Amino acid sequence: MPPGSDDGRRARLRGLRPRFTGRLGVADVATVANAALGFCAAVAAAVSPALAARVLLLAAMVDAVDGILARRYGGSTVGPYLDSLADVASFGVAPAALLVAVAHTAWRGTPLVVAVAVGACFVGAAVVRLGLYTADDVGNGHTEGVPTTLAGTLLAAAVLAGVAAPAPLVGFGAVLTAAMVTRLPYPDLRVRDALVMGAVQALAVLAPTVLGRLFPRALLAFALAYTVLGPWFYRTGEGKR
Repeated sequence: MPPGSDDGRRARLRGLRPRFTGRLGVADVATVANAALGFCAAVAAAVSPALAARVLLLAAMVDAVDGILARRYGGSTVGPYLDSLADVASFGVAPAALLVAVAHTAWRGTPLVVAVAVGACFVGAAVVRLGLYTADDVGNGHTEGVPTTLAGTLLAAAVLAGVAAPAPLVGFGAVLTAAMVTRLPYPDLRVRDALVMGAVQALAVLAPTVLGRLFPRALLAFALAYTVLGPWFYRTGEGKR
C-alpha cells in the first residue's frame, strides 16, 4: 500500500483510534473508574485522611459493581487483568498512602520511616496477591489470603470509626500485609451479604459521623468478622471476591 494512497491515509487514521475501542465491556468501565478513585483517594490522603477513607470505600463499592456488571452482561478477555491493575491502585497504593498520612500527623523521624516501610510492604503484598489471584483464583469461588479489597476496606473503616492514633493503624496495616499473602481460603461473599455490606459502606461514606460513627463501626465489625471467621465458617457464594 503506497504511503500516499487513500487506503494508506485511512489506515493511519484508524490507527489514531483508541486501542480499546470495541474491546472493553461495561464492567471494564467500572473497573477503570475504580482505578481513578484509587488515585483520588491517594491524593486526598495528603489533605484529609477521613476524606481519603471515604473515597477508598467508594472505590470498593465500584469494585463490587464491576463484578455484578460482568455477571450480568459478560466480561471481556482483558477484564481480569484490568481488575487486578485497578485494585493495585485502589486497595494497594491508596490504603498505604492513608496509613502514611495518618502517621505523618503525629510521627517524625524513625517512627515515620517505619510507617512508610509498612506502607511499602502493604503495596508489595497487594501486588503479589493480585498477581496470584489473576493467575490461579479467578472463577474458583474462593481466593487465598485476605482480599485486597477487604484489607483496604478495613483500614478505611478503622479511620472513619475513629482510630486516629497512628500506632494501632500502622500495626493493623502490618497484620493485613502478612494476611494478604497467606493460604487461608476466603469464599466469595453471597449476593445477599454483599448487598448488606454495600449498603453499610454507602452509609459510612455518606454519613460517617452520624449516631456516634455507627455506620463505619458497623462496617468495621462486619469486615473483621469475615476476616477472622470467613476461612472456617463462611459458605461459598457468588461474589467476585
